[in-house]
Amino acid sequence: MKKENRVLIVGGGAAGMMAAVAAADSGASVCLVERNEKLGKKLFLTGKGRCNVTNAADMDTLFDSVCTNRKFLYSAFYDFDNQAMMDWLNKAGCPLKTERGNRVFPVSDHSSDVIAAFGRELRKRNVEILLNTRAESLVFREPDGIFPEVQTKQVAGVRLADGRMLEADAVVVCTGGLSYPSTGSTGDGYRLAEEAGHKIQECSPSLVPFHVRESWCRQLMGLSLRNVEARLVCGGRECYRGFGELLFTHFGVSGPLILTASSFYDRKALFRDTVLYIDLKPAMNPEQLDRRLLRDFEENKNRRFRNALSALFPAKLIPVMVELSGIDPEKRVHEITREERRNFAALIGNLPLTVTGTGSYAEAVITRGGVSVKEIDPSTMESRKAKGLFFAGEVLDLDALTGGFNLQIAWSTGHLAGSRCGERRSI
Repeated sequence: MKKENRVLIVGGGAAGMMAAVAAADSGASVCLVERNEKLGKKLFLTGKGRCNVTNAADMDTLFDSVCTNRKFLYSAFYDFDNQAMMDWLNKAGCPLKTERGNRVFPVSDHSSDVIAAFGRELRKRNVEILLNTRAESLVFREPDGIFPEVQTKQVAGVRLADGRMLEADAVVVCTGGLSYPSTGSTGDGYRLAEEAGHKIQECSPSLVPFHVRESWCRQLMGLSLRNVEARLVCGGRECYRGFGELLFTHFGVSGPLILTASSFYDRKALFRDTVLYIDLKPAMNPEQLDRRLLRDFEENKNRRFRNALSALFPAKLIPVMVELSGIDPEKRVHEITREERRNFAALIGNLPLTVTGTGSYAEAVITRGGVSVKEIDPSTMESRKAKGLFFAGEVLDLDALTGGFNLQIAWSTGHLAGSRCGERRSI
């Protein structure tokens, strides 16, 4: 006789809440275990509190925006894509809007509305929620049969930190990575995965600011530059080129453009120079920029160099550019040589910053690395090491560019894992 299928979700973030909903929709009895005092604690912080829930791009762009193991996501994305997620939230009472770059946000601009929508849907489905509850270890059934040593182990539940044992026919691990550790992302899922025999790909912060060697960055702290181009060159090889907004900080540079560039940063190449080149005027080619300088210099020919750049740069940037140019700031503009002018144009088009590292996990939007996807069935998210064990979200070795793509990975993998484990039946 078939009994009710019991599913245990470990982790109440984006992937975990979606897995719980999908498992309940598949007919399972669902229990969601969350170590924090509330669900969606990290989700609450995303998009500076606005929650960039997904990206409304087409499917090709969705895949192209995945940096690591994009082919693994074929089943997950087609099972539950960005349009499906938008439809789901709208129906759940959280209306959405699409902004620049196809970024999708709640109309209210409050991430709490996304979390509240999930809370309502979980209650409708009678999902049991255990807050302030930490999963300590996985529990497995003893293999039986003639050759137990060659059998795949079967998950039987989870032992909690307080010693209690929660039995389950299936367990979905959705504990996130290591970014924003203050929200409870402390790598518990990696430990649980290793208990089942999984390999963990080396982890590092991603979508994170850059630290740079140049001290003049501190003079520009707080200055935001829009519509600039960045080129990241690692060991002499260009590994990223992009266009967007940059923010100077006390330690280096941040902003959407830099967070994206960090996804391509090669941490293993620290022994080689890594240089970030900023083109302050990417709309102009070298000849056009030289003509622009000639025109500006002609209009200010009797002024000192340091006082002749207000039409080119924000006021805060002018002293830095004057210093880096090597041109005497007191020099009259009409005295500047052709060579000095062209060298200055080259600086404007290739302002160099030496990258010395990145921010910590506390500053990172996501974690690069995680549970090796080679040991996960991409059509179900089930472990190849243990039956009934599933993984979803940031705990997996999957990461994407900024813009809502990482949350879509969480929704898609969570939905696939939840629906497939919810369909399982014990005899």
